[in-house]
Amino acid sequence: MRRLCLVVALTAMTLPAFAADHVKLGTTRLIGYVSVPVGLAQGYFQAEGIDVEQVYFESAQPIAVAAASGDVDFGVAGPSAGFYNLAAQGQVKLIGASGGDGKGFHALEFLASNKAWDAGLKTPHDLPGHSVAITQLGTALHNVIGILAERDGFPLSAIEVKPLQSNSTVTSALIGGTVDAAVMPNGPILNLVDKGQIRFLGWTSDYAPLRAGVMLLAAKHDLDERGDVVKRFLIAYRKASRDIHDAFTGPGEIRQDGPNAPQIIKIIAEFTGLPPSQVAAGAPYVQADARIDIGGYAKQIAWLRSQALLKSDIKIEDLIDKRYALTTAEK
Repeated sequence: MRRLCLVVALTAMTLPAFAADHVKLGTTRLIGYVSVPVGLAQGYFQAEGIDVEQVYFESAQPIAVAAASGDVDFGVAGPSAGFYNLAAQGQVKLIGASGGDGKGFHALEFLASNKAWDAGLKTPHDLPGHSVAITQLGTALHNVIGILAERDGFPLSAIEVKPLQSNSTVTSALIGGTVDAAVMPNGPILNLVDKGQIRFLGWTSDYAPLRAGVMLLAAKHDLDERGDVVKRFLIAYRKASRDIHDAFTGPGEIRQDGPNAPQIIKIIAEFTGLPPSQVAAGAPYVQADARIDIGGYAKQIAWLRSQALLKSDIKIEDLIDKRYALTTAEK
């Protein structure tokens, strides 16, 4: 009997260790992109046998391109014309959501250079007649300017929109005063506001609320060939989204911090490089089950079409992989 136990023990020692499924995730170190970092910190992906390698980008559209080309398996990125056009070709699909705007939540902000501030640019309502930097045309940042123009009743042509391709370039232009203002995602930019290098004009959720929040994308080859990996990835992702939701969201889906808020704030602060106080002030709204807001994305697609930024008649329902995604009803 002892000999048998020894043989079993030695055999177990020589068996190969369990190998987790490796996936690459395209992302950016921003507050609205935190479901995966939270899931990793909480051990959810590890529990599902998923080894996540995070690959960092400077803006949203390159993440969609990387997913479409197969350079990454998943992507967390803001919605953009680039994604919609690629998804319409079938190379990448939408399978979930992440951070967004909501009552008391802040995903994006309007900012001004010190030069423009001193010349009288004090609120987003003052933006007509000024240059406003964004990363790329057709992104959520661009859409926000369109929403502001519609709500305030001025033509979009009253603003000089300057696509500068990356958040770091936009930041440099603001600090140098070569642009008057910018729309940027919440993140390390707030450190520069605290230092007085740029000025804060307002949260977009207060002036131009955007329902189409950050997306979770997946490459076609993963959706078709690694369905089990996709399902397990989503289990972990949704658990993390639930943690973030419950940390910051109360009844009626409005901002109300829960008992686990300090723990989630600490994780987000480590991921973004922001002080915990700034994370607490700018926490994103995250839908508890990572559901996709059909109506919000449909509205953005209609606006992008009005700006001639989409190549075809695209419908959001056709861009979602219904084998995996959860959605909200259109309204």
